[in-house]
Amino acid sequence: MKKLLLIFALLAAWLPMAAEPAEKAVEDALEQTREETAEEKPDLKEIIFDHLGDGYGWEVPFNHHKRIPLPVIVWGSDGLHIFSSARLEHGAVYTDGGATFKLATEGDYKGKVVEIVDGKESKPWDVSITKNVCAILIACLIVVLLLLKLARWNKKNPFKAPRKTTGAIEALVEFIYNGVIRSTLKDKAPRFAPYLLTVFFFIFFMNLLGLIVVFPGGANVTGNIAVTLVLALFTFFITNAFGTKHYWKEIFWPDVPLWLKFPIPIMQVIEVFGIFTKPAALTVRLFANMMGGHMIVLILTMLIFIFAAMGYAVASGTAVVSIAFSVFMLLIDVLVSFIQAYVFTMLSTIFIALAQEEGEHGHDHKDPPHKPAPQAGTA
Repeated sequence: MKKLLLIFALLAAWLPMAAEPAEKAVEDALEQTREETAEEKPDLKEIIFDHLGDGYGWEVPFNHHKRIPLPVIVWGSDGLHIFSSARLEHGAVYTDGGATFKLATEGDYKGKVVEIVDGKESKPWDVSITKNVCAILIACLIVVLLLLKLARWNKKNPFKAPRKTTGAIEALVEFIYNGVIRSTLKDKAPRFAPYLLTVFFFIFFMNLLGLIVVFPGGANVTGNIAVTLVLALFTFFITNAFGTKHYWKEIFWPDVPLWLKFPIPIMQVIEVFGIFTKPAALTVRLFANMMGGHMIVLILTMLIFIFAAMGYAVASGTAVVSIAFSVFMLLIDVLVSFIQAYVFTMLSTIFIALAQEEGEHGHDHKDPPHKPAPQAGTA
């Protein structure tokens, strides 16, 4: 009996000591698994902002680490350099002649091409064909080809309506010109219609291309505030460059009581401030709506990866819901693409029309005179 008790006492003392290495091995295995999972887990923030931002390459679908290279054009310390963006992928450093270039990974120039001079990074003059620039060129090419095709059709078939894509483009032209431009600008519509129709089709097709995942789509051009600002500045310059004397008179000497404009120019300051708020409204309206739409679709898609760590059941259910909502939001974004192009064109037309007023005695906003209908019996 004493021997049995001694054996149990020895086992009780030995088992915890023997369990420690096993527990340590299990903990090491779990820690290694967590580290491997963390390494394999996609960086959702990087994916979202890479898609929404600009870049020197075009992302390949379903493989975020590969990109379609685009030409890098920079003016470095020793002159002009042109090379493929593939030479700068994955942190590579490229030497062209006596200059060395790379993509900055941090600091003020993060994501931009920098030149290494005496061990320091400096920003060269960069005119590269980035993803957004390439998308703008593609959108311009599509608009030119479609509208030239419509013009050729109408020239060859003046009394026949086109069909399919050409018919859809003609319907959009008629809708925007008659419903927005002519109804607002009256007899001055032909003067400003080329610009306004160009803006409408450029924004519309750029919005649609941004909804396509694969090349040549996927670039978030109208969600880039620099692009929307340039479009708004075009409207700003046309509005003020072609403004009438009455328009400028109402800005610097408006028809209000004298004490509101002299000796303290209260109304003048307000009117001048209003000149600049109009393009600001155009810029922010288009940028915010398109950026918001892209962000919602991306976040809904990323939910699949976020819930993947919770198990197959949760991941499967989340994937179905996320895909359904993503498709729904994409369909809504198609409608939003048209609405935003329409609203930008409509507001630009209104701003231009306000600058074309001639006052009480002007005739610019009157319909063109019509000849009286001939009476019965007259030749």
